[in-house]
Amino acid sequence: MRAYTNPILPGWHSDPSCVYVAEQETFFCATSTFIAFPGLPLYASKDLVHWTLASNIFNRPSQIPSLAVTEDQQGGIYAPTLRYRDGKFYLIVSFLGPNVEGLVFTSDNPYDDDSWSKPVVFPVHGIDPDIFWEEDGQVYVTSADNNQIQHYTLDLATGEIGPVTYLWNGTGGAYPEGPHLFKKADGYYYLLIAEGGTETNHSATMARSRNRTGPWEPCPANPILSNRNTTRYFQTVGHADLFQDGQGHWWGVALSTRSGPEWVNYPMGRETVLTSGTWEDGEWPVLEPVNGIMKAPLPAKQELKNPINRPEHLTFAPGTEIPKHLMYWRFPEESSYVVSPAGHPHTLRLTPSAYGPSYNPASVTDPITFIARRQTDTLFSFSVDLTFSPSSPGVEAGISLFLTQEQHVDVSIVDIARSSSSPARVLQLKTYGRGNYNGSLSNATVEIPKQWVDRTVTLSLEAVDDTTYEFSASLASGPKERVYVGSADARILSGDTGRFTGTLVGVYASRAGHPGGNRTDFAYFSNWKYEGLGQKVDYDVVVPSY
Repeated sequence: MRAYTNPILPGWHSDPSCVYVAEQETFFCATSTFIAFPGLPLYASKDLVHWTLASNIFNRPSQIPSLAVTEDQQGGIYAPTLRYRDGKFYLIVSFLGPNVEGLVFTSDNPYDDDSWSKPVVFPVHGIDPDIFWEEDGQVYVTSADNNQIQHYTLDLATGEIGPVTYLWNGTGGAYPEGPHLFKKADGYYYLLIAEGGTETNHSATMARSRNRTGPWEPCPANPILSNRNTTRYFQTVGHADLFQDGQGHWWGVALSTRSGPEWVNYPMGRETVLTSGTWEDGEWPVLEPVNGIMKAPLPAKQELKNPINRPEHLTFAPGTEIPKHLMYWRFPEESSYVVSPAGHPHTLRLTPSAYGPSYNPASVTDPITFIARRQTDTLFSFSVDLTFSPSSPGVEAGISLFLTQEQHVDVSIVDIARSSSSPARVLQLKTYGRGNYNGSLSNATVEIPKQWVDRTVTLSLEAVDDTTYEFSASLASGPKERVYVGSADARILSGDTGRFTGTLVGVYASRAGHPGGNRTDFAYFSNWKYEGLGQKVDYDVVVPSY
């Protein structure tokens, strides 16, 4: 037995689905991404502790073109199921865009973005589809719609589905969803679902039957996994998936928030947690309750290349591409992001969009110039160097703590009008939305020292505890002389319009709705650094990030 800490995929990694591929001796997990792009990250691990980003399953606009016009901040890609069969990976998912569609992606090389197919599109019933093969090779989908779990055949060549059979509506909890169907050597079909909603009553329950379509016998110990009605720091545990390793051990993954039962402060949103258990033939699975520090029969420690839990330093060197773990909100306008443009090596040049991380109220789905990574640590530091000399008042560039286009906190360099003839160049902190925070919102404007004007400035952000972010700035050439800009409460980035997502940390450039703003007021970002400083895994327990 070895100790490990939850979450195994920290930061916004909701609705996990995992498989073990014996011939590669590797575990693979995929999670939801809603309207972020690229989407559906596929992570790989040899030991269930050290993970690397293998590929992004949704990595080009042609795979889901309608993401571009998906308005809902909580729309897009919901709750995938990942499975492996006969040398091929299958990812099935619902897409909630202008229309609701079922999608099946396939690949025979999980480490290559380009290997992931355009999806087979099918008329999914509701959300959270699961894919299952019967012994004769027939493919079945099990999904959630109308507060029931539904079941039907799927032709993977044409996308045609068969008649619907209603399986089970759970044990009486709200929103039965997230189904996964298993068949074991004991002859039983097992149906695992989520119930209780994805808040503090969330849970995983199970039923079984000798026949694929029922009747179903509920597990007498339901729920088989939940932290509801407890005081544990990890709450909202549910939407689980089960898989077995090469040694016969059973594992469960689920989503969870580090919030305590108050469910107020959880800026990283729904994260992926791991638990171990047993599942004997003829019996029900028995899983350990989720905690921050756990022990289990983990495989031998073995890291893959490029593990995700390492300090990050991006230099945007000439000839390189934008790292594949960085994310946009919907599709980017690609010309707005240029690595090492002429005269500015080792920078990422951003062209300001009409609006910043906020949406254009007249056209919600207009692209925003914003690129970010997940916040993956309770305590962290983030900094980036910015060279920016706007020619138009109101044009801004800076860093953003982003939950949705309606909830974010930005610190930017901007010229603002004043009574004298020339505008003042300032550092500006602006808060959008309030989430679960009831206090006063702290916006701030700090005039930039004259000796900083037209020079490279380092913008810095630090999560100093689990409720407080602090923003500061300095000359890149003189980092010890810092100017404090202001702070923000983590509850601003919890709940409300972002209950299903998690905080992103990144950079942006914007004309901030000013029609006279100049699109050629380029912002040059460089020396991007992110370092985890600690993971809070219980009320009074913080462990090292690495």
